[in-house]
Amino acid sequence: MNEEDLLGDDPELTDGADPTEEMYEHYSVTVDKGQNLLRIDKFLTNRMEGASRNRIQTAADAGNILVNGVPVKSSYKVKPLDRVSIVMPYPLREVEIIPENIPLDIRYEDDDLIIVNKPAGMVVHPGHGNYSGTLVNALTYHLKDLPLFRDGDMRAGLVHRIDKNTSGILVVAKNERSHARLAKQFFDHSIHRVYHALVWGNIEADEGTVVGNIGRSVRDRLKMAVFPDGDGGKHAVTHYRVLERLGYVNLIECRLETGRTHQIRVHMEYIGHPLFNDERYGGDRILKGTTFSKYKQFVENCFRTMPRHGLHARSLGFIHPATGKEVFFESEMPDDMRTVLDRWRNYVSARPEEGGC
Repeated sequence: MNEEDLLGDDPELTDGADPTEEMYEHYSVTVDKGQNLLRIDKFLTNRMEGASRNRIQTAADAGNILVNGVPVKSSYKVKPLDRVSIVMPYPLREVEIIPENIPLDIRYEDDDLIIVNKPAGMVVHPGHGNYSGTLVNALTYHLKDLPLFRDGDMRAGLVHRIDKNTSGILVVAKNERSHARLAKQFFDHSIHRVYHALVWGNIEADEGTVVGNIGRSVRDRLKMAVFPDGDGGKHAVTHYRVLERLGYVNLIECRLETGRTHQIRVHMEYIGHPLFNDERYGGDRILKGTTFSKYKQFVENCFRTMPRHGLHARSLGFIHPATGKEVFFESEMPDDMRTVLDRWRNYVSARPEEGGC
């Protein structure tokens, strides 16, 4: 596993990309020369401590068991010198998870999944400097009676993530089957995800697409960066559409094809429109507008009202892992972001002569 797979030890760089964009090797073995033909689910159950045959079969159904690099079904019969490996959409356990009774805004729940509306400021899973108070700590408490959450796995049920200071909708699996099937949808990029973002500047086109590999910045290891020539990073695609033009800022809708760390934040900075108040990518200073002190005071008041980047995970659509039907969930914009938008609307309405950028 390389450094980008681990995403560093910074809490923001360990929280923001889909874990399904990377598949982590959990177990691997080269079959002995004298091995008789044997179903791979039985072979792995005998070899892997604490792994039930049902869990092995679930992993195989999701395409997570590879033989010589190729996914196989649980009925595959291993042969001498086969290279067998299990890959999962999360790394091996790194820290012990302590269940914490933290209130959750649950928008939907059934036997297979739970939809959570995450507030800004909550880290999704534990990492360096954030070993408590995370969404996973809360889930481990609230779902403690479920087998998937009893072992204290750092990413139990997680099939995607959003940044600490991004608000909005998340889906969490409640069992192995749902986890495997949802993870496969994220891996195949068939999940429908829409974000609302407040960005600096008046974007020229009403809609567009940003394509550019994203990887860790070579200048600042606490940031991600775009590698436009494809000489680094991983493929990333963001589609955007302007929803509202508010003079020096725009409210936009972003649809993700991929789920790289900080993807929307990095791509919008790359095209010259950083997210409003995004301190990591330069949006926490006045980038557009006048030099008047009243305007400066207005922007600084907006920063104080929304002391985080203006990004909200608005909606999520996918195929339900049990019913096979398409489901869709939405989350309203939180108060801090809505208040800042209203202030910009009032400002532009009162000063139309400054409505450009």
